Amino acid sequence: MINDRFASGVRWAKRAALGQESLGPLVQPFSPPKIRLASVLRKVAVVVTVSLLVTLALVITFSVRAQSNSREKALGTKLLCVCGCGQVLPYCNHVGCTYSHNMLKELDERIARNESDDLILQSFVQEYGPTVLAEPPAHGFDLAAWVVPIVAPLIALYLVWEVVRRWRKKAALAPAGGPKVSPELLARARREAHHEDPHE
Repeated sequence: MINDRFASGVRWAKRAALGQESLGPLVQPFSPPKIRLASVLRKVAVVVTVSLLVTLALVITFSVRAQSNSREKALGTKLLCVCGCGQVLPYCNHVGCTYSHNMLKELDERIARNESDDLILQSFVQEYGPTVLAEPPAHGFDLAAWVVPIVAPLIALYLVWEVVRRWRKKAALAPAGGPKVSPELLARARREAHHEDPHE
């Protein structure tokens, strides 16, 4: 039965190819659609323009965010987390540290408002105290934080060296100590030592 249908389909296709058979109402000969070049160019121009605008918007967004990130990182490394870990703010290693999270959020907000770096640092000092700064300012009393850790060990080393030098000097000048022995006792000790020695 299938072979009969196939054979009749092949016969019909041969007659249609020779023009002896009608193709029917559903099959129309192919004719390419009429395309206007102007409409195609307009569509291409719109696609290219939209693509360029999206690309430009992404580039601007990422470059502004990159500048913000680099500025945030630079300012964050000048501040310490106040949770007690002693870490620089962006690198606080406490899981769930609310201090660093809130401080970073505040830093982001101040950077978004385009405040100057000095103003941001001063506001953190006013809020958290001078210990929030990773580097103390190098003027006034805070200069001692830079000088003392270097000078104090040098002074201590000099003092230890001076004490040891004086002890050695005193030891070299002191005569050998002990009670004075009379010549009679010394002669008696020699005689007794001589009598006890059987080799002589």
